[in-house]
Amino acid sequence: MLTKSQSPIFFFVAHSQRLVHVKSRLKQTPRYQTLERDLIEYQERQLFEYFVVVSLHKKQAGAAYVPEVTQQFPLKLERSFKFMREAEDQLKAIPQFCFPDAKDWAPIHQFASETFSFVLTGEDGSRRFGYCRRLLPSGKGKRLPEVYCIVSRLGCFNLFSKILDEVEKRRGISPALVQPLMRSVMEAPFPALGRTITVKNFLPGSGTEVIELRRPLDSRLEHVDFESLFTSLSVRHLSRVFASLLLERRVIFIADKLSTLSKCCHATVALLYPFTWQHTYIPVLPPSMIDIVCSPTPFLIGLLSSSLPRLKELPVEEVLVVDLVNNRFLRQMEDEDSILPRKLQAALEHILEQRNELASDKEEGPLNEVVSEAFVRFFVEIVGHYSLFLTPTEREERTLQREAFRKSVSSKSLRRFLEVFMETQMFGGFIQERELRKQGVRGLFEVRAQEYLETLPSGEQSGVNRFLKGLGSKMKFLHKK
Repeated sequence: MLTKSQSPIFFFVAHSQRLVHVKSRLKQTPRYQTLERDLIEYQERQLFEYFVVVSLHKKQAGAAYVPEVTQQFPLKLERSFKFMREAEDQLKAIPQFCFPDAKDWAPIHQFASETFSFVLTGEDGSRRFGYCRRLLPSGKGKRLPEVYCIVSRLGCFNLFSKILDEVEKRRGISPALVQPLMRSVMEAPFPALGRTITVKNFLPGSGTEVIELRRPLDSRLEHVDFESLFTSLSVRHLSRVFASLLLERRVIFIADKLSTLSKCCHATVALLYPFTWQHTYIPVLPPSMIDIVCSPTPFLIGLLSSSLPRLKELPVEEVLVVDLVNNRFLRQMEDEDSILPRKLQAALEHILEQRNELASDKEEGPLNEVVSEAFVRFFVEIVGHYSLFLTPTEREERTLQREAFRKSVSSKSLRRFLEVFMETQMFGGFIQERELRKQGVRGLFEVRAQEYLETLPSGEQSGVNRFLKGLGSKMKFLHKK
């Protein structure tokens, strides 16, 4: 007996509703946000914009603790008026991102430092990353933790984690040693892709220390921890979250730890490569800003479990609420399992179920690479033939022949999925970036897409599923989608 979500009538109605829902959002002027633009549009050539220390204070006896910026470097933000205005607004919000759980704190004797990050979105859609280290200041008796936060446009988690290691080491000796370190980092030359810079800083008892900071050639997976994602969610649940994000729906993650929210949100967004999440993205949402979840626009938001009672009171519609603590959906649309092309979804889930076995194979690489490769190949199967339908214009740009591109696919289920997916801002940004470039975009996806095209028979754009090729000799191939 067919379930509701498996019936043909439900499937057709759900598909029609998805298409109408996605198209309705495109009536607004799309503003495409790409990682490439983020990395190019620096107004500064410095590793970070500013550094703050956030502490907890009580405004009056008996009241809950409130986070406040207690130190800032540089003290004066000497840039354009627009930058200063945005920075001032962000400085007001940063304490809440550093301590979204401020009301739950009390002085303690011991605390293992933790690292997490958040994202700030500017008026123009640009993103700044907040890299945080929460630690307990050295001393005797019960104390409250502090958060050391670096705000930068650069998405390089490991690089800033290394800087925060140095901050924590110096804070353990004397708070006065932290600011000279950050001044040395800010004055250091901006590293080119794949290059290493050195920062010299005096440390009492050790003399002048040389700190090496490397900016990787590809930081796409650098801040990603897929293991945390799989620890929190089953493969089946993850594929449904992934499908929901591809249609640019509203998704809320619930967890009891900042680090879990931060890691799972970043890992989920990384699964979308070569596409970029174009909408609201707040890995850790402060409770005071929870009304944002009532927004009718797409978002990916993380909430601490303590905010769940308040969330249930709000008029939130058409949202997928994911409980990362108990691996379950608290709310869903009921069609999440019918969004992706069925056989491609089955192939993807099959690989992910065997991720640890594949990661132990030296030829396949570590877990992050195996998982990333699986999703890249998934997208290659869906849109890897796009370059065949980019035709030159009089202005030396290229235009995608959209209908020919979609109809070239032999699989009905894949054509049906593309009909909806091609209306998303995610797809629009992906194609626009490639239409405007005179030279092709280079990256892992383009390499795999070219390999895919070279294996196709002449004149065939798609229809033969080579999804599992290269992902382990133990796997079987699918021959039809």
